Formats: sequence, structure tokens, C-alpha cells
Amino acid sequence: MLREKIVVTGIGAVTPNGNDVTQFWSSLVSGTSGIGPITYFDTSNHRVKIAGELKNLNPEPVLDSKEIRKLDSFSIYALVATNEAIRMSGLHEYSFQPDRIGVSIGTGVGGIQTLEDQHKVISEKGARRVSPQFVPKMISNIAGGHLAMRWNLKGPNQTITSACASATDAIGIAMRLISAGDADAMITGGTEASVTALTIAGFANMRALSQLNDNPQAASRPFEKHRDGFVLGEGSGILVIETESHAKSRGAIILAELAGYGSTDDAFHITQPSEGGIGAIKAMNRAITDSGLNINQIDYINAHGTSTPFNDKTESAAIERLFSEHCKKIKVSSTKSMTGHLLGAAGGIEAVASVKTIMEQTIPPTINYDTPDPDCNLDYVPNFAQDFNVSALLSNTFGFGGHNAVLCMKKYN
Repeated sequence: MLREKIVVTGIGAVTPNGNDVTQFWSSLVSGTSGIGPITYFDTSNHRVKIAGELKNLNPEPVLDSKEIRKLDSFSIYALVATNEAIRMSGLHEYSFQPDRIGVSIGTGVGGIQTLEDQHKVISEKGARRVSPQFVPKMISNIAGGHLAMRWNLKGPNQTITSACASATDAIGIAMRLISAGDADAMITGGTEASVTALTIAGFANMRALSQLNDNPQAASRPFEKHRDGFVLGEGSGILVIETESHAKSRGAIILAELAGYGSTDDAFHITQPSEGGIGAIKAMNRAITDSGLNINQIDYINAHGTSTPFNDKTESAAIERLFSEHCKKIKVSSTKSMTGHLLGAAGGIEAVASVKTIMEQTIPPTINYDTPDPDCNLDYVPNFAQDFNVSALLSNTFGFGGHNAVLCMKKYN
């Protein structure tokens, strides 16, 4: 039996290089980086002093000051991005059945700033001074809970944590819930507020982060020969997805088709990808198969492209091996060159970027691509956006623990 199409009708984003979709997309196609010196805390004792922080985000049109005080930033980011996505979709103007609309959100570390803040309180002032808001601000599922309460969404509500694959897995699971008949529409994507002293120190001390502190905007350089690690970012990317019939019944504008999802695990190493990218190959292939396409119909890949030595050459090798001769025709780029790596939210903002790529028929570049790496042999759309006919694409995300998650999107016909 043919599966009903699942379509995207709304997108929302808060990112290091844009506080809404319009700003985000404009920054991507102009090659504008959102990476700079860390301002959230004193970095004098840190190896790494740069990150992709949000800039001048004002959540008060969505949340009042009392609400903001009760929320960790990862929940605030999700609420702001979801507000934009729902308004774009027109869902807020539609008398929907609350039981038929659900939420699926990915996050890697949840309310880690709240955890750090309250650990300082208990260490310096004692147990009785820990905030009663500590647990409901920190727990990873709370962002999804706030989305449900804000918009009266009473369908399935799940939070997915699979490291850097979290948001992509959340979107894929949302697809599955709709296909299973458990929901007509889902609010889905990812959120992360991980630019904290502890998170930066942890990643820096395992030598995962770039230490190009003197030139922040050049620090994230995926697939480039001199890359030395990723740059941590923060933000949220949210999609409204629904069945084609549900979208049409309410006269929604359809932005793209969410056609396929593939997920695997390397079962190889806790932080490094498997040799040859076998797990990534299988995840990409599953997403393409799930979409009903074949590999020769993929025009573009929004790569995981973290700017780490291992990931970039392994992902490149996986693409070459899966697509064989067709890989010479595929455009590949990493928007992380401009946003940094948003961990569990990466797949969310990259899904938003992928929808815009289909809508605008323009591929964002991989910036900071100066010296090619002989181990990375694809067309990485270096430094400048390219107009290109994109009928179908993949969005790749891979994470610690061996997680691989891939989405396939198509131009809606």
C-alpha cells in the first residue's frame, strides 16, 4: 500500500547567524558566519574561547519576563523557533484536533546551564538553597512539554537524545508516528543551549574543538585540509510536518516533501565513526530507499561536515562509496562552517536549511574552504552559494555513540 506523503508546511529557526528563518537563510547564502568570541562566561582559563552564540535574541514577543525566568535557554529557543514555524504553517489559525497534533524534539544535553548554575549553588550555599525550579528547568523533555502546553498539542510527545543525531532522529520518528496513524501533524526538530563553561571545557579537553581563537569566523572549516576541530553552537530548528491530505484540507502552503528517513548505529567506537563509514552508508541508503528514490536522483547533501579530521574524511568516503560515479554530480556542503555545531539541534537547523534549499533552488556554501584535503574529493560548494536544480537531497547527522541519522527531502509535486 502506498504511504501518504508527509509534507513540510512551516519552519522556524534561531541560530548563531540569524534569529529567524529569513535572517538565517540570508546569512547562509551570503556565507556569513555566526561564530565569535565567547561572551557568556570568562574564558581566561579555557583552551577554547570561541563559539556560535545567539546574538540579540529577544524572546519577549513569545514569552513574558516571568516565563523567561522559569525556563532554561534550550526551552526558550525551542519556543521561539516553534512560534515562527507554527505561524508560517498557519496551524495557529486552524481549528485542529489537539489529540491529533504531537511533538518530537531532539536535544543532546538539555538544560545543562541550569545544572551548572545549581551545582554552584549547592556547592557554595548548601542543599536548602537549590531552586525548586531546578528539575523542571533542566530535564531534557521539558522543552517538548512547554511546546505542548503553549499550543495545546495533546498527541504523542517525545524527546530524543542520540547526541548530534538527536534532531534528525526526532524528525524521523515524527514521520513514523504520522505514518502509523498516531498523529495528523507533528511539531519536530531540535534545540540546544550548550555554550556553557563545562561543555566547552569538556569538548576542548578531549581535543574535539577548534582552537583557532584568534580568527573565530575561520575556525569552522569542514573538509578543508587544515581543519582542527568543530566549533560549538546553540539554537533551535523546528518544522511543522503533516500528511498531505491534512495540509490540503486547511489550505496550507506546502514547502517541501519529507520523503525518507534512515537510522543506524556503528557499534564501533564511542566517539569516532566506523572505518569507511559503513553505518553512515547504510543510513543514507535507508533514507533513499524509504523515499522511493534511487541514489542517482539525489542532487545535494547537507553534510554532517563537522570540521573534525575523522568525520569529514569518513563522511566523504561514505558518500563516494554509496554513490559511486554519481558522487561526481552531487553537490555537498556543510552549513556548520557558518553556524558551528549545534549538537542535538544540528539536524533541526540543517533540516530548515534543506527546506529552504529546495524552495529557493540555491545551495549554501562551505565557507573557509581554502586548501583542499586529498582525503576529501567531492564538490563542497566552496565559499560561495550556487544556484542549482535540487529535486531531492539528503541531510546527514552522525553522533557520539555511533548514531547515524539521515533525512531525504524532495521538491513537492
